[in-house]
Amino acid sequence: MRKFVYAVLLGLVGAGIVHIAVLLMVPDFSERDAWSRLAQASDFYKVTRLDAEAGGPPVVKSVDPLFFAAACRFDLTDGMVQIKSPGTVPFWSVSIYDRSGHNIYSFNDHSATNGLLDAVALTPAQMLEVRKQLPEDLEGSVFVETPIDEGIIVVRSFVPDESWKPTVSRFLDQSSCTLREF
Repeated sequence: MRKFVYAVLLGLVGAGIVHIAVLLMVPDFSERDAWSRLAQASDFYKVTRLDAEAGGPPVVKSVDPLFFAAACRFDLTDGMVQIKSPGTVPFWSVSIYDRSGHNIYSFNDHSATNGLLDAVALTPAQMLEVRKQLPEDLEGSVFVETPIDEGIIVVRSFVPDESWKPTVSRFLDQSSCTLREF
C-alpha cells in the first residue's frame, strides 16, 4: 500500500511540473502563429510570399516543396477583399483561414471562370449589398461569404518541375489583395 501511495504522489508531482512548464511555454508559442508571423512580415492587404523561394526563410513553416505559396491578411470591417492574379499556372488553390488558423473555405482553379484567380471574400451582410448591384468587374469573380471579420487568404500554386518556377513565382508575385469598398 505504501508503494502505491508513493507512486500516486510521484505521478501528481510530475503532472504538476508538466502543467507548469506548459503554462510557461504558452506565451512563447502563441506569439509564433501564422497570423503573428504574417503581421510581422507585412500589413493588411499586402501579398506576402510564404515559400523560401521568395528569398529568405519561409514566413510559415512546413510549406510543401512542390507548391509555392503567398498570403495576405484582411479585415472585412473595412470592406470586402478581392484577390486576383493574371496569367495561368498548372494548378492553384485558395484557402481562407480565420485568425486562429481554422480553414473557413477552400477552392481551386477548377471552380473559377476560365481557371483565372479572381475571388472576393466578404461577410453575409456585404454580400447582400453586392447582390443589389453587382459591379461589372466582379461578374467573373468567385464570391466567398465568411462568418469572420479578420482572416488570411492563402494562394498555393503547383510547381511540376524546375522549368515552371519562374512562371509560378511571377503568378504569385503579381497577385493582388485589394480592399474593395461599396
